[in-house]
Amino acid sequence: MRIVSLSVDGVHQAAQRGLYDWLAEQDADIICLQDLRSLEPELDHPIFHPDGYYSYFFDSGTPHENGVAIYTRNQPKAIIFGMGFANGEDMYGRYLQADFERLSVGSLLAPIATDEASLEKKVQFFDDMQAHLHKISRKRRDFIFCGNWGMAHRRADVQNWQDHQDNPGFMRHEQRWLDQLFNEIGYVDAFRRVVKDTDEFTWWPSGTVGEGDGWRTDMQIVSHGLKNRIEYGAINKNVNFSSHLPLMMDYDLEV
Repeated sequence: MRIVSLSVDGVHQAAQRGLYDWLAEQDADIICLQDLRSLEPELDHPIFHPDGYYSYFFDSGTPHENGVAIYTRNQPKAIIFGMGFANGEDMYGRYLQADFERLSVGSLLAPIATDEASLEKKVQFFDDMQAHLHKISRKRRDFIFCGNWGMAHRRADVQNWQDHQDNPGFMRHEQRWLDQLFNEIGYVDAFRRVVKDTDEFTWWPSGTVGEGDGWRTDMQIVSHGLKNRIEYGAINKNVNFSSHLPLMMDYDLEV
């Protein structure tokens, strides 16, 4: 099973740059997109509903903000909107999940911190998310969470990391959150399971791929039971649809 995930900085702009033509060539079983910046009624054009896929969208209810999508060749048994956070932040076009027989695949767009207030909101979001991930880790179900996580884990994941230790996205408490996710709860960074190179980045805060320092903030994180089902991972550096690059992962799975 192949999953392609990408944060698109606006799906209409990405489409104009050839995103859907490129996706049609990738032989993906599931495609997860984030940061659509479009309301669902604005996505009624056929280009946003590629042949051979079931299409699912979750917008924020506010024009030009957030939004996630899942395309899947096989029809899911259920589509889940959000994760059930008490404050409802996950319902703001941030999380969409497709449930299959024994597998769930989610498309995630994490909050971005730009000031003290948004940093507090981001911390609360990930505290709530960790509680949710811990709870579902006990289920007899496998999970793959694809998305723009808004933070990087290790020094190898941030170019010139010394210059960014105090920047949101690479702050110590964010690194600790990922440490807990991987080391205590048992989830796995699928890409890092198969690729150890230190020059692999998916996002450029400058807004342009290759300009300034790159970060690896786009991940497919899988539940513990899938750690030995990860076959291949790659960041496609030959396309340019947004400030992020596509992440492609192959799994020894069927849905």
